[in-house]
Amino acid sequence: MDIRTLNLNTDFHILITGGAGFIGSNLCESILNNGNIVTCLDNFATGKEENIKPFLSHPNFNFIKGDIRNLEDCMIACEGVDYVLHQAALGSVPRSINNPITSNDVNVSGFLNMLVAARDNKVKRFIYAASSSTYGDSKTLPKIENKIGKPLSPYAITKYVNELYAEIFSKTYGLETIGLRYFNVFGRRQDPNGAYAAVIPKFVMQLMKHESPTINGDGTYSRDFTYIDNVIQMNIRALKADKVEAVNTVYNVAYGERTDLNELVGSLKHHLSKFDAKIGAIEVNYGPNRKGDVPHSLASIDKARELLGYNPKYDIKKGLEEAVSWYWENLK
Repeated sequence: MDIRTLNLNTDFHILITGGAGFIGSNLCESILNNGNIVTCLDNFATGKEENIKPFLSHPNFNFIKGDIRNLEDCMIACEGVDYVLHQAALGSVPRSINNPITSNDVNVSGFLNMLVAARDNKVKRFIYAASSSTYGDSKTLPKIENKIGKPLSPYAITKYVNELYAEIFSKTYGLETIGLRYFNVFGRRQDPNGAYAAVIPKFVMQLMKHESPTINGDGTYSRDFTYIDNVIQMNIRALKADKVEAVNTVYNVAYGERTDLNELVGSLKHHLSKFDAKIGAIEVNYGPNRKGDVPHSLASIDKARELLGYNPKYDIKKGLEEAVSWYWENLK
């Protein structure tokens, strides 16, 4: 997406935490292309130096290697900053189940450090990556922002606590905050490797190697898969929001359609078969459901449409077409 169509002011200095990660690096690229100054804070725990390598020579790009668990790093990163796009976190439900202490340290203590640093440096607005996991055991579909259930994992707890802290900082200190509840984001630069890789790049990598992907459960669990350019658009719209009722709240970031895992694998095989016909014949394995997994996820994006003018351009079909082409060129 060309964010110039959203008329973002080019005089802004924007801090992107986790800027070397999947979503963060895409935000860095888009905002730099708009003419803004970008500072990236990352410790490379999950982000990669290669994701920001193209920006290192850019005159408007600053990189700080630091950890959001260190308040001093956060304070330095927030100096002279107009807006914060806080993407730094330890994602993955299974990771949080295996290591809840580290997930809490990064996602809660680190988040609080960033709020304090933003407040003390008089940042205009703090926009943060929230999560659809906050809906927990709520069976309501589609998911509406003001109706949540009980969390099903330590990760979900940390992301809900983020929302509570953001609300308190808005009410107590006057820091403008906007939370963006991401729904299963996918696209270019998403890491296919590691124990906690997201499902789409993981399946793509396996299929490209002619390996059978393993679906947790019977494949009927469904998700509102959301292409990265929709997420970029939403972050820019959150930066631009000028209505009083549009700030100090949370929004779903999704397309508003759900796809089950069987359908997903079928689509991936279809798109990859254009590059390698043998992929179309690969069988799928089925394993047990994962602990903490929400069976179904579908977002209402009415609130974002109404208050931010959000208009996602990429459905699952269009997003997968672009993503698979990128994976084929970059992951072979």
